[in-house]
Amino acid sequence: MPESPGKKPSVLFVCVHNAGRSQMAAAWLTHLAGDRVEVRSAGSDPGDQVNPAAVEAMAEVGIDISRETPKILTVDAVRESDVCITMGCGDTCPVFPGKRYLDWKLDDPAGQGVEAVRPIRDGIKTLVESLIAEIAPAKPAATA
Repeated sequence: MPESPGKKPSVLFVCVHNAGRSQMAAAWLTHLAGDRVEVRSAGSDPGDQVNPAAVEAMAEVGIDISRETPKILTVDAVRESDVCITMGCGDTCPVFPGKRYLDWKLDDPAGQGVEAVRPIRDGIKTLVESLIAEIAPAKPAATA
């Protein structure tokens, strides 16, 4: 993906409630890519809180999303993002030329226990790792 020099890519994760999949994806991307990527998440109908099973599943891998809150999807969030990823929930994003849109087919963790959320969490991690390799690969270490 062509980027202007010095500009880091930005990614927006979208699901209906912004309480499970999109929160886990944003946390994974932040955790794995660090400051190489700007990360946003939002929902078309945000929930009241992040899914407790998602919080627990992420805590098991050392990532704390307990302080996150669901946010409303805005046209500006899409406009300001290079990549918009919907989370298999049929959500529609405003479409802008030059943006990249992906749809990750993932089970909905809503109403599920942590046992059901773990494989969703792990699937999201794999997808995020592939995304990082494509849009923000780690710089090779300088050789002596």
